[in-house]
This record gives sequence, C-alpha cells and structure tokens, in this order.
Amino acid sequence: QVQLVESGGGLVQAGGSLRLSCAASGRTFSSYGMGWFRQAPGKQRELVARFTAFGGTNYADSVKGRFTISRDNAKNTVYLQMNSLKPEDTAIYYCAATNRGVLTTSPDYWGQGTQVTVSS
Repeated sequence: QVQLVESGGGLVQAGGSLRLSCAASGRTFSSYGMGWFRQAPGKQRELVARFTAFGGTNYADSVKGRFTISRDNAKNTVYLQMNSLKPEDTAIYYCAATNRGVLTTSPDYWGQGTQVTVSS
C-alpha cells in the first residue's frame, strides 16, 4: 500500500552534514507513522528518530542534538537532517512506516536503505 525510497546518503567528512530524504507513495501519507532506522557493521538495527503523538519527535541518545526528523506532507516526504556527523554514524539508514499510530521496532514498511559513510 505504500513504498518508501530513500536518497541523500554518501561520503562525508567528520563534522559535516547530510540530509536524507524518504519519498513515500500513496495519497494518505499523513496517516502513517514514520521514522528512521540505521544498521552499522557488527551492530543491531537501531531506531534513530521517529515522530510521536501531537507532532512530537524522539531520538536515540547517540544522535540527540545532532539529528532532526521532519516531514512535508504536501510532498509525501520525510527528512533526516544529520549535523556534526561522527565516524560512528556510519551505517545504512532506512526509512520506515507503520499503518497507523507511532512507529515501533516492527514497522509495516521499509525503504531500501541508503549508505552513509563518515570519514575521520
């Protein structure tokens, strides 16, 4: 019912910034709970950022103060602005969505992932 396509990943120097985009299909984008996961080499998949009720957001401790999730419902797009990047942020980043409510660790839909590599 929904397809997610990430873009914006790449190679960046430590301290730099990237903005990831997630374009979603469908005409009811605002009905979905959205967020971002990442998976680094040798580590489990981590929930990085998500929207909560009433327009709120929450973040993993490792990215608080550096990453910002936002959305543009008119464009059916979710963004992840990543600032002050560190080598430990290197991972494949996945956009995810659930049919209703707030995103959990078991989303209904996944994007294909986009690689972010931060060099020291």
